[in-house]
Amino acid sequence: MLEVINLDKAFKKKEVLKNVSISLKPGVYGLLGSNGAGKTTLIRCLVKLYHINKGQIQYNGVDVIKNSAFTENVGYLPQKFGLFKELTVYDNLQYFGVLKKIPKGSMEASIKACLEIVNLKDKINDRVSTLSGGMIRRLGIAQALLGEPEIIIFDEPTAGLDPEERLRFKNILSTIKENKIIVISTHIVEDVEACCDGLIIMNEGTILKEGSCGEIIAMAEGKVFEVKEGTYINPSCYIQKSYLKNGERVLRILSGKPVGDKQLEPTIEDGYMCIMKGI
Repeated sequence: MLEVINLDKAFKKKEVLKNVSISLKPGVYGLLGSNGAGKTTLIRCLVKLYHINKGQIQYNGVDVIKNSAFTENVGYLPQKFGLFKELTVYDNLQYFGVLKKIPKGSMEASIKACLEIVNLKDKINDRVSTLSGGMIRRLGIAQALLGEPEIIIFDEPTAGLDPEERLRFKNILSTIKENKIIVISTHIVEDVEACCDGLIIMNEGTILKEGSCGEIIAMAEGKVFEVKEGTYINPSCYIQKSYLKNGERVLRILSGKPVGDKQLEPTIEDGYMCIMKGI
């Protein structure tokens, strides 16, 4: 189990994380929040890139600060992932393998296994400079998987990817998730809807809600309505989207009180927005 206990993090006088506490068992977790919510800062604390001001991070009951081997058991794909573009795919992964202290005798097999998972095995001898943006992102996922870590953390893994590559990422998750703690930080709700066991919603450095996908959906139960455009809407309501239906423009509304005549089934995005907007 990975536990964050009463964690605070500040940069000079700017408080970024405030009394954050979460408990993660093996499974896939979506870390949701708008840009600036503190997601990346929390992740960098988890992988020991940032010193924490207060609180603890424990893995299986041991403070990670006192556990020098902890980071060897973590796979991490940062939001901005750099590679040596003049080197081949294999050489890049070998570099990361050395950093992760993977034994020389098992290095090649480990690299090939990771490239097989992300469907890049046929690119093993290609220079990184020849790869597409989606391929480079998959190569980043491959380096995170090297060494078979028990904890894998992805920071905005699908940012800038087309729908096909985003679907490919979800398929990769289903292949690797068994007996691992996987955290996916994103502001794109639909990226976690089909693949996460639990969700953690952050805003302004605090945890607003932690729960299963069903629990997040339940936060919007009885609060989602469809009305024709032009219908009077109380300013306290939140207009989620506008779309055409049967030739008419209608609005999807989130409201704590009934609006119009048609109530809709809530989604994870509805629950997320109700939590964020305090509806």
